[in-house]
Amino acid sequence: MKQKRIFSLALAAALALSLTACQSSGGGGGSDSSQKEEQPSAGVAVQVQEVRVDTISTENKVSGRVVTDGQESVFVSAQAECTALYVEVGDSVTAGQALCTLDMASTLSSYNAASISYHSAVQSYQDQAAIFDSQIALAEKNVNDLKALFEIGAASQLEIDQAELSLQTAQAQKTSTLAQLEAGMQSYMSNMEQLSAVLQNVDSRGNVITPVSGTVIALNAAEGSYVGPTAPVAVIEGVDQLEVAVSVSEALVPKLAEGDEVDITITALDRTLVGAIRKIEATANMQTKLYSVNISILEDVEGLMSGMFADVSFRTDTSTDTIIIPTEAILTSNGQQYVFVVDDLAGEGGAARYAAITTGLTGNGVTEVTSGLEGGELLVTVGQAYLSDGDAVRVVSGEG
Repeated sequence: MKQKRIFSLALAAALALSLTACQSSGGGGGSDSSQKEEQPSAGVAVQVQEVRVDTISTENKVSGRVVTDGQESVFVSAQAECTALYVEVGDSVTAGQALCTLDMASTLSSYNAASISYHSAVQSYQDQAAIFDSQIALAEKNVNDLKALFEIGAASQLEIDQAELSLQTAQAQKTSTLAQLEAGMQSYMSNMEQLSAVLQNVDSRGNVITPVSGTVIALNAAEGSYVGPTAPVAVIEGVDQLEVAVSVSEALVPKLAEGDEVDITITALDRTLVGAIRKIEATANMQTKLYSVNISILEDVEGLMSGMFADVSFRTDTSTDTIIIPTEAILTSNGQQYVFVVDDLAGEGGAARYAAITTGLTGNGVTEVTSGLEGGELLVTVGQAYLSDGDAVRVVSGEG
């Protein structure tokens, strides 16, 4: 009896101590949890910059070499009357300067018409090819769909045969039509190239242009007289001026014009220079199928030597007053391009907002946005890969 009483008292004391410990531990834990819940989230660290409106040009980069030009005979490939003369023997001239003006209005008009016809033919070819590709894709889908239905008994073999015949007909029409269009396109191109050869060294106003800088050492043109392909209009003694020679594809050459400015990067000197297209060959190299382009360097460069490698960036298509953002800010998911912008910015924090976009031209690390942004938004440029729509963000640096 005495032992039972002692055991009961000991058990009661143990339970009391256990209850006290649990209440103490539970109270402390509840306080810590409350403090953690009350502490606001820091948000995802991001960098931002303001979306701006600017101009963008597509860049096409081609590699070439620095070369020297020497004595240059300036020919025209047609007989024409000289209506004005601007230089004399002994005069110093610069590349691109007019030597005289020829009456070549008829040839220039024919060239412009040929150029319009050629580019119209190219556009027609591309449009028809796109239409046929779309039709063939639909016909192929129809065949595949019918085959799938045939497997479950929902389509007949006759329907499949008819669909396959339609597909074959569309493919044959594409081949035939595009072959005819290509023949016409090649004819226009040949005509344009012939006229371009006649107009070599002649600008759109009929001026004969010197392709190099130097001194006029011979002159066969005189006002009121005729010049022709048998003798050069003038002979220029070059000043060993350096230029850059590159070769470009048939896709790029129609987008270039003599006088266009380009960026030239000389690897050995770690410098970027400004140049201008001096000459575009009218015919492609027989082996490479590429067109030669010569580019004048428009500034004196210490240490520049013939043979050095050069990268030339041609600026072709251009958009002005358009939304421009860093290309690295753009994300893609399931074919949709999108970015994140920061809304409700207060202090260094805000909320991320998903913005689906469509893009246009790209160049030099930036991309044109044709829809989805208006300008002035705070664009996330670093950290966007870790965001979801509505996430809290913390701006750690960037332009406001």
